[in-house]
Amino acid sequence: MSQQTAQHAPRGGAVWALVITSVAGFMASLDNLVVTTALPSIREDLGGALDDLEWTVSAYTLTFAVLLMFGAALGDRFGRRRLFIVGLAIFTGASAAAAVAPGIDSLIAARAVQGVGAAIMMPLTLTLLTAAVPAARRGMAYGIWGAVNGLAVASGPLIGGSLTEHISWQWIFWLNVPLGLALLPLARLRLAESHGTGSPLDVPGTLLASGGLFGIVYGLVRGPADGWTAPLVLTGLFAGSALLIGFILYSARAKNPMLPMRLFRSRAFSGINAASLLMFLGMFGSIFLLSQYMQGVLGYSPTEAGLRMLPWTGMPMLVAPVAGILSDRIGGRPVVATGLFLQAIGLGYMASVVTADASYGVQLPALIISGVGMGLYFAPAANLVMSSVRHSEQGIASGANNALREVGGALGIAIMASIFSAQGGYETAQTFVDGLRPALVTGSAVVALAGVAALLIPTRHAARAEEEEQESAPVLEPAAG
Repeated sequence: MSQQTAQHAPRGGAVWALVITSVAGFMASLDNLVVTTALPSIREDLGGALDDLEWTVSAYTLTFAVLLMFGAALGDRFGRRRLFIVGLAIFTGASAAAAVAPGIDSLIAARAVQGVGAAIMMPLTLTLLTAAVPAARRGMAYGIWGAVNGLAVASGPLIGGSLTEHISWQWIFWLNVPLGLALLPLARLRLAESHGTGSPLDVPGTLLASGGLFGIVYGLVRGPADGWTAPLVLTGLFAGSALLIGFILYSARAKNPMLPMRLFRSRAFSGINAASLLMFLGMFGSIFLLSQYMQGVLGYSPTEAGLRMLPWTGMPMLVAPVAGILSDRIGGRPVVATGLFLQAIGLGYMASVVTADASYGVQLPALIISGVGMGLYFAPAANLVMSSVRHSEQGIASGANNALREVGGALGIAIMASIFSAQGGYETAQTFVDGLRPALVTGSAVVALAGVAALLIPTRHAARAEEEEQESAPVLEPAAG
């Protein structure tokens, strides 16, 4: 099979591809955060402790993260449109199952299956879009795609809060069903089929990466509840770390690895992926706790909490177009790095002002600064990822970047909830603030570190030289042994 072979592109294929892939990406991204403002209602309705609430978020992000690269590889091998439709169908069906879940365990299980569907669907949105859009217009297309994903982050807490308050929390999942059913026939009729290199699937690499990530996140989520010396917690942390080390060693020597380690020789690829993982770690953990703070401590309704977080989560929709223009003129590195440092400043400011009775006016500057920072990050990030690798490896690059972002989200919720539990708790408003403040300081420090990682991305001139060197380098890894 030829690389990036598109078959029978329908008229207006670029526009349809942009619409379909953007809406599908919106659905997958929305479900990362749509649950956060519904957590108190879910807890009241279905019961569950803090670690159960973590799993309603982390079960999705974890399966999403560990299977993303495998989903991208399946699409490259068997057809991106075909697998995109399969992933969309799984995601839609699992959304319906989550909506009718009778208990917390069945909800967590449905969320895990949702993550499987999203893992197949999400990385293929970017590769299908790349195949459909002419090279001269890809920057604009990536910008729109990124802005729509930013809208999902923006509207997640608000949509979740509004549906929870005015209908029921189940409707945060029912919302996906009509969207999915509408997209399925459109994807079949309007998207052109395309393939990657046709390399064999990397089953050992998938098992090593999946097992390693699951072990680490399981240990971090269960640690506060079971104790950090509990046998299952220690087993998860140590076994997960060992499996991830094994994945790196295996991938460095395998002939057709799921994630070629040589890609990380590119400063552009390494820099943007490290920045993405750290940014999502700090951001997801903060939103997970702040949405509960606004409701449980400050007494806002779910809708009021979502609206009050909008200056942070909604700002990307205003800033992303400006960020796209800036990145076209001066390059993506300074825009992304500036955005990450602003996000870090916003979280640090929020940590300094949260109290048991903080006014919204005191919090507003922190929310706005964080929102501007998030908007500056989102718009150029996709273009930086896709331009950091060969054309034939863009499916792998998209899957890897999405996987690292989701891993960051899952780790962020686990780590910051662990800090929250160690320093505070749900007992009183003051104990909640006592746990929230050090967690936010941690989030700020991690996002600042992401800004440092973004500075590793080469300038435009250096990136062009690096790309030419990559294009002339051999593609295959040395065979094992």
